Formats: sequence, C-alpha cells, structure tokens
Amino acid sequence: LDALARGLLVIAFLSTVGNLLVCVAVGINRKLRTVTNYFLVSLAVADICVGAIAIPCAILTDIGLPRHSLYLCLLMLSVLIMFTQSSIFCLLVVAVERYVAIFMPFRYQVLMTSRNAVLVILATWLLAFLIGLVPLMGWHKAPPDSGYCFFVLVVDMTYMVYFNFFACVLTPLVIMFLIYAQIFVMVKQQVRRIASEQSGRGERQARAAASMRREVKTATTLFLVLFLFTICWIPLHIINCFLLLCPHCPVPLELLLTAIILSHANSAVNPFLYAYTMTAFRDTFKAIFLCCRIVEDREASNRYPPCTKEYDPLFFCLTLQI
Repeated sequence: LDALARGLLVIAFLSTVGNLLVCVAVGINRKLRTVTNYFLVSLAVADICVGAIAIPCAILTDIGLPRHSLYLCLLMLSVLIMFTQSSIFCLLVVAVERYVAIFMPFRYQVLMTSRNAVLVILATWLLAFLIGLVPLMGWHKAPPDSGYCFFVLVVDMTYMVYFNFFACVLTPLVIMFLIYAQIFVMVKQQVRRIASEQSGRGERQARAAASMRREVKTATTLFLVLFLFTICWIPLHIINCFLLLCPHCPVPLELLLTAIILSHANSAVNPFLYAYTMTAFRDTFKAIFLCCRIVEDREASNRYPPCTKEYDPLFFCLTLQI
C-alpha cells in the first residue's frame, strides 16, 4: 500500500497541476474560448477534483479510515464515483457537440451557445453528484463489525456493476463510440466528395477541404480522450464484475492495484494529449511557462527596464492572442 500511496500522490500532483494549466490556458487565450473547450474545462475541473479530493480520500480508505463512521466513509468512497461520472458526461456532451457541428452546421450557432453550454455543464455535474450519492441514500452493505472503511466491505457491488458500470458508464461509452463512428464515416464521405470536385471549383473547395481537415483533427483528438478514458477505467470495472459474479474467483492483488492506479492515472493524461495534438493549447502552455520563467528571472535580477505594455513580456503572455 505504501507504493500505491506514493503512485497515487504523484498522479494527484500531475492531475491537479496539468488540469489547472488547461483552465488557465482557456482563460487567457480568447481563441480557446469555444463551446468544445468549455466542456473540456469542465472535464479538467473534474480531474482537478480527482487529484485534490478523490485520490486523498482513496488513500485514506485504502488503510481503512475513517473507522466507525459509515456515512463519512460512504461519502469519501463516493466522491471518486461522482467525479468520474462527471467526466463521462462531459465526454458525452463533447461527442454530441461535435455531432451537431458536423451533421447540423446551420443550427450549431443557435444550439451551441455559451449560455447553453454552461447550463449543460451544470446539469451534468448535478446528475453526476446524484448518481455518486446513491450509496449514501441506502444502497450499501451493512457496516463491518471492525468499523474499517474498505471499499469492498462497504460499497454494494450490485450498485457498482449493474447501476454504475452497465447503466452509467458502459451505456454512455457505447453511445459515444457510435457517435464518433458516424462522425468519421461522414467526414470520410465529405473528403471524397470534395476531392472529386476539387478541379472544378478551386479556392472554394480548397477552403472546404481545409475546414474538413480541422474537423477531422479535432474529432480525432476528442476520440483519443474518450479512448484513453475507456482503456484506463474498463479494467477496474471488469474486476468489479468478477468480484460480484464470481466471488470465489481469485483476483491477484497486483492486478487490482494496477487497475486502481490506471483508473486514477486517466485524470493526468488529458493535458499531455492536448499539448501533443492541439497547436493552440501547446502554444498557450508554452506562453504560460515563459511567463513563469520571466517572473523568476525578474525576481533574481533587477536589471529589467520598467514595465510597459509595449515591452513587458509578461503582459504580452497574459494578453496573448494565438
């Protein structure tokens, strides 16, 4: 458990810092303030909560704390379910937003406004919290005599498998994969059509082709976010299925610990994916680090000229328009 705790603390740090960076990037760069990125910020906030709240709670419950306090124990065990469910809903609304952008482009500006995005985000968080609080509403095991707060002794596996996994995780994942499959088929057809008409319409078709390439790149990045989420979380849910459907089947401790670390690690990977695949995010991250370096250099030496809007690099970074 010491190795598990150390690994989880590293993940918590990376998740908190990396996703804070995503939020700051969208905040300082106007070109990143799109409806899609608002949903990604909501996803980043969920991952920050995983790093700052859920992982510390997981470390405490791994050693059986708190003792003799069932409802506090259930709350600490439920927070990860809440934030994970919020992440799933964020991924789902991103997939729906991309579907609307490609299949209903003329209605996109009406449907996908900033106000509607905020309302959808609030609704997803509310629903995620209600799903996560179900164990506190009574769907849990009887408290163990020892009073220790261990996940398998307190949380009912019928809730985790039938309600949480099959209904609230697997069903949205299947819907999202079907949406992205339709998107990629549609984009492929459009690319072929544009290519066949390329010689006839010149500049207009070139612009359409460039726009379609941007859509493909965006959809590919968002699909990778979904794919990584699935890869990270499915192993733990499969283990939960074994614990419920085959209670006498041995589950190696090493396998269980690996699945737990993998599920938590998902909260830390998205900022790296954005930096690798999205030029606007990558450039904004670089600008943020450059500002930090300038501040450190300025504190170490007073040889800089007075701060002006025209010449101060820190001002340039914070008002960056990429």
